[in-house]
Amino acid sequence: MRKVRIILAWVFLLGITWLFLDFTGTAHAWLGWMAKLQFLPAVLALNVGVIVGLVAITLVLGRIYCSVICPLGILQDVFAWFGKKAKKNRYTYSKAKSWLRYAMLVVFVLLMILGLGGIATLIAPYSAFGRIAQSLLQPLWMWGNNLLAMMAERADSYAFYSVDVWMKSLPVLIIAVVTVVVLFVLAWRGGRTYCNTICPVGTVLGFLSRFSLLKIRIDEDKCIKCGLCAKNCKASCIDFKSMKVDYSRCVDCFDCIGKCKKGAISYGPYRANRVNGANKPNKPNETAEGRREFLTTSAIALGTIALEAQAKKVDGGLAEIEDKQVPQRSTKIVPPGALSIKNLEDHCTGCQLCVSKCPNDVLRPSTDLMHLMQPEMSFERGYCRPECTACGDVCPTGAIHPITKEEKTAIRIGHAVLVRKNCIAVTTDDGCGLCATKCPTGAVMLTTVEYEGKSVYAPVVDEEKCIGCGTCEHLCPARPFAAIYVEGHEVHSEN
Repeated sequence: MRKVRIILAWVFLLGITWLFLDFTGTAHAWLGWMAKLQFLPAVLALNVGVIVGLVAITLVLGRIYCSVICPLGILQDVFAWFGKKAKKNRYTYSKAKSWLRYAMLVVFVLLMILGLGGIATLIAPYSAFGRIAQSLLQPLWMWGNNLLAMMAERADSYAFYSVDVWMKSLPVLIIAVVTVVVLFVLAWRGGRTYCNTICPVGTVLGFLSRFSLLKIRIDEDKCIKCGLCAKNCKASCIDFKSMKVDYSRCVDCFDCIGKCKKGAISYGPYRANRVNGANKPNKPNETAEGRREFLTTSAIALGTIALEAQAKKVDGGLAEIEDKQVPQRSTKIVPPGALSIKNLEDHCTGCQLCVSKCPNDVLRPSTDLMHLMQPEMSFERGYCRPECTACGDVCPTGAIHPITKEEKTAIRIGHAVLVRKNCIAVTTDDGCGLCATKCPTGAVMLTTVEYEGKSVYAPVVDEEKCIGCGTCEHLCPARPFAAIYVEGHEVHSEN
């Protein structure tokens, strides 16, 4: 069982990692379902089938989700493996820090209710792993690709192509580094400390696993109380002296079964431990209390969150171009398929999957503290191409809904705004008109207008036709601020 669990865990870890690393768009077609199996994204997306499936698996098998499906849980096992190599039998039983687990869950739920999802998801496991993969691993992957592209080009082969590697958000990078350091230290020293003290998903599944059909159990007749099971339990949930297992913390890694030399530990239907030759039944009041705790906390965690969840070149590289600065937008821009800014903020976990998949370098994480790490759009490095629907295709939470290419061309996410004092066509005699000639909807037109007492041939914007794709802003040659930029819409509409 342990070998099967490890194989499945590696399949999920490598598969989800590849989802974030791949910039070709091919990984999602094969492995996109792995992201949708994550617990919190399924709750936010109101994906009833996945939620029921995960609950059923937990009620039958225990917290197998944390050891097989959750990428952050598997990453902790990798870190813990290094710790075990440094010192064998390093773990020891410790009492559950229930007060901390419940407090973190309550804080998490309250933050989600108050609309502070960007802060709440700092401790969400899938989101934390996504930030690590996108900020730390994807750049390494892309640099490796560029090295292969350079070597292939020298051999007159174009099997690889170079891609731009750039920092999308310094705050997200810092958060990812801090997360890795904290996880490594906790896992090195205490195995699954994060899962059983901080993680809100682990706490909810811990309640469910108390009632699971299959559990780790200890045979008192065979146990010699050597303590090897407890010393190798990365969840610190086996009290070998009293031969009890805290099933709310056990993640079903099966390490204890392999370490027991007397065959006293097995995995199967639960039976109460035998004490003094007799079965010791659960006390009625303990059972009732456990059920009340489970129902109350699960209702808060699942029900409440579910209800609340409703540098490219434009001249071929022949000349140095001054970097374009981000304009001051009154309303931020969110992708087509988000429906509205509120919908995205309510559903998004800031996992960065859409950011890592955007082929046009349009999406980047927000640095706004209230909505930290949630995606927003800006057009300094590219524009939102009409044929691209990548962000909606990969989003597992419903923050960005899947849309067709035809639907995208009709969705108005913003409108263009002219700043005539920056316009080359207005301030010089050279002429320009690039925004008008490249506008895919014909929203920007050139006409004669009055500016500072003289007639000039300059662009004007028909806001009813504009969909906010950012083509004009990206291609505008004015520096450092474009002469035309996009203001977002709170609620998206259709032309």
